Formats: sequence, structure tokens, C-alpha cells
Amino acid sequence: MTERTFFESSWRTPTQPDVGFWKCHSIPRVVFISESPLRYAKWTQLFCSDNRSKTCIEDAGMKATSKIAVFDTTLRDGEQAAGTRLGSRDKITLARQLARLKVDIIEAGFPASSPEDFDAVRKIAQEIEGPTICALSRAVAADIESCGKALAKAARPRIHTGIGVSDIHIMGKFRDERYGKTLEGKKAKLMALAVDAVKRARNCVGDVQFYAEDAGRAAPLYLFEMLEAVIDAGATVVNIPDTTGYTVPEQYGELIRGIRDNVPNIARATISVHCHDDLGLAVANSLAGIRNGARQVEGTINGIGERAGNAALEEIVMGIRTRADYYGLSTGVEPREFFRTSRMVADMLGMPVPANKAVVGSNAFAHSSGIHVDGFLKDRRTYEIMRPADVGFTGSRVVLTARTGRAGLRSRLEKLGYELSKQELDTMYQRFLAVADKKQEVLDEDLAALVHDELPPVEQNLKLEYLHSYSGTTAIPTATVRLLVNGKTKEGASIGDGPVDAVYKAIAKLTATHAKLLRYDIRAVTEGTEAMGEVTVHLEIGNRRVMGRGASTDIIEASAKAYVDGLNRLL
Repeated sequence: MTERTFFESSWRTPTQPDVGFWKCHSIPRVVFISESPLRYAKWTQLFCSDNRSKTCIEDAGMKATSKIAVFDTTLRDGEQAAGTRLGSRDKITLARQLARLKVDIIEAGFPASSPEDFDAVRKIAQEIEGPTICALSRAVAADIESCGKALAKAARPRIHTGIGVSDIHIMGKFRDERYGKTLEGKKAKLMALAVDAVKRARNCVGDVQFYAEDAGRAAPLYLFEMLEAVIDAGATVVNIPDTTGYTVPEQYGELIRGIRDNVPNIARATISVHCHDDLGLAVANSLAGIRNGARQVEGTINGIGERAGNAALEEIVMGIRTRADYYGLSTGVEPREFFRTSRMVADMLGMPVPANKAVVGSNAFAHSSGIHVDGFLKDRRTYEIMRPADVGFTGSRVVLTARTGRAGLRSRLEKLGYELSKQELDTMYQRFLAVADKKQEVLDEDLAALVHDELPPVEQNLKLEYLHSYSGTTAIPTATVRLLVNGKTKEGASIGDGPVDAVYKAIAKLTATHAKLLRYDIRAVTEGTEAMGEVTVHLEIGNRRVMGRGASTDIIEASAKAYVDGLNRLL
């Protein structure tokens, strides 16, 4: 830093370095000037000799707001993670939790993709209050009309439409000659399609977001022209996706800055960043975009999504919050809801949160090393830059046993984000007692597995009533199964290569189904020999694939429940 004396100081600008509008408390003082390392933002921080200070960002191309809008796409892009699927009930439950988290925008789904997704978006638009409800479409008239219908009852609807802009996408996805015979011809055609899509969307809603797919690999000049055209057509937000996670922070930041400098009408729209994690840089790229002028950030809870996933919203928000001294920005998110939201997403999608996951992992606030523990006990700040309570962790908890009672169970379920009716609570309590009798303590992870097992999101045409299996080193594995099939009891037995195989063959006989088992996974929900086991199966009949889940302290029973759950989704 340099020391200078000012009689009337101001925020410096490129043309008038020391002339401006802010007086240093109207009297001569010694003022220290700290220049920003940020390449593009013209700002200076003044530290007065009486310890008062002030910071300002001077940049005509950047919107004055320091608030970052948070766009959650867990229900749409997050659900595209391989092997996952959310039913309508699951989506509504998560949407309610996202509203509690106070995200600004919820991308509820892709209505044109299936009747179920249309229904889920419609229900979320009708029931969820607070956030803007957004629906995705391609630059296709039928898609946009579907979005308009699904969002008809939303208080704040938004349609998110767009098209590919990189040469790779243009020549790969639009190779048909109806889009043009040359690259330039195709670019002109796609420009027209993009403008038409935005105009059509504006006929349905007043808030239209345009995505320039694969912007991270696009030719900048074409991208700038495309953005100018769609803003003129009525786009209120322009989304700049690093669709394949190809860019690095410096490059992505330069891209956002280039948009601000080269798109003449950019002041009429908000720039949004949407980054994927193929190189592990999604969060870093998103923060670089924000730092260079983007004022909306997109991502998913736990960073779930296509391939390696999306930017993790909890990491972005806490990065902005924890380093407010560096970014000078804020969000309206309630971070104390992060832990609960993270666990609900993990449970409903069957994607456990890694222990070392930043912000919400079980080890995020755990200390083991002797040196670390010693420092932590003397002063928490030596090894923690965030308070556990700030993201929803708690140091105290109710220990759930068979003696806890309904009130204690209901309280813990509500803390985990599950709101059950009286009938659902009664069903859940009986199952809870059965597990509690076998375990010394029922943990939160056990409860999440039990909720999914006892309160499935689809109608239960099949229900497991009884199971007995027999196997041994020299015995032939045998299973006897009793099912309730559409209200009628059926019982049968079968043999197999092992107890699970025998159970699955018996169920297949009773249901007269021929589902193909594509994948079988089992994991311990908690630690110890008394742990709940959770089984996940992937089944296929024809062109339909589903995932089934089951949980029990008995892994054979958990396997049977998972298979039955999968069949219920198929039938």
C-alpha cells in the first residue's frame, strides 16, 4: 500500500485517478490506498487514519447490485445424473425445501420431456410460494408451449429456452441440411431459431432466460451476436453455460467480461453462469464469472448432475459469504438449511454425500489430528473458517431409541425436512420401533432410509408381506415369498444361485414379470454390525429402466423390498 494525504478524496476512475465524489469525512486525513488485484473492476479501498473505511466498485458495465441471484437446477439438471430419477412427490418435497433455503429461482423440470415431468412442474408452479419457478425448453415451439401451460399458475414464471452455439454443437447436433449446408448457413439459421424461441416464450411469460449451450467452446463473436439478438427479442437473463466443464477460471472470467464489453445491450439483461465439473472446476469457474460481472449463478445441491455434475450451490454461496471481504457480494440464501437440503437430495436420489464433501460432508467440521485438535480446542478459528451452525450442523441431538415415542420421532423427522400426515407417522412409527428394537440407536441416516422405504413416491400395487430364505455352504438356496398383488395375497417359492437370486426368482414367478436386473448395489446406511442395509437395484423391461430401493437390518429383506419397489415403478 502507498500512503498519501488527501483533503478531499474520492473513488478513483480510469480518467480521473484522484477526483470524485467521496470526502474523507470532510477534513484532512492520512488515507491508505489499496488497489484491487481484480483485472477488470476499477475499485480502490480507502483506509482512514481513524480506522474508518469504505469500498466502492466503479465500472459502468457492471450492474450496481451486489446481490447474486441463486438459480437451483437440482430438480432438472441434477436429476440428469446417471441412475437417478425423481417422482412427482419427490420433486414437490424438494421444491418446498428449496423454498425454505430461499433460492431465488427453482428450475422445476423439462415439461415436454414426459407427462410426469409436466405434472411435476405444474404442481410446483401451483403450490410453491416465494421463488421464481422456471421450466426448460429447447428452441422448439411445442416445448415452449408446454412450458407455458405447466407454468400457467405460477406467481413468478420463467421459461428457460436456448440452443447450441459452439461450432462442435452446430455441426454435430444440427448436421441436417435443413439447418443449412455450411457452418455459416447453419449459424444464421440457429440465430433465427433462437430469436423466434425467445419471442415465442415472451408471449407466454414476461421473464425469459436464454441459454447459449456450450458457450465455453463457442466462437466469441458469434456468441456476442447471438446474445445481442436474443436480448433484443426479449430475453431478460442470458445463461453462459460451460456445458462440458472445459474452461478454466481465468478463461471463463474473461468470457464473462468479454460479454459485458462487447454485447451492446447487455445492460438490459442479467448474465448467469452455469458450470459443469468435468475438470473439477465448476465452483471456481462460477466464482470467476461472478467476479467478472455475472449476477446470477446456477448449480445444484451437492453438485449432482450430468457426468461429473454441476457446480455445488452450497460451496458457491458459502464461498461468497465466507469471503465477503474479497467478493463484496451477497445472496439471499438461508445457509442454515444447507445440511438438511443436502441430506434430502442425497436420500431421494440415492447418491450419498462423501464424508469429505466441502460445506456439508460429515467430516467438514470433524477434527482428528492431534495438532489440529489441540489448536481447535484453544480457538475454533484455528482450523474452522465457518461455524457448523451456519450451514445447519448441530452439536447436540436427540438419541432415538425404542423409548423415544411418537413426539420425538416426529420432531426429528421435521428437523430432517419430512412432513408426515398422522397416518404416515403411524406407519413410520411401527417400522421405527421394529428397527429400534434391533439397534441401540436409530440415526438420521436410518430415518431417511426408512422414510423412503415406508412412504414410496409411487402407488404400491405390490407389497411384500412375508419372506423366508434358507441357504448354507452345502444347502440349495431357497426362498419363500408372500406378496400382496393388487389386494390379493399370493405365495410361492423358488431356488437360486444364492438367497437373493432365489428371492428375486420367487417374486418374478408371483408377478409374472421378466424384469432384467441391470445393477445391484448394497451399502451400510450407518456403521457397525447392527447397521441398516440399503439395497439399490436397476431394472429394465423393454425400453423402460427404473431404480428401486429397500432398507432393512436384514440385507435379504432389503434386497426383496428394493426389487418390489422397482417393479412397482415399472408396472
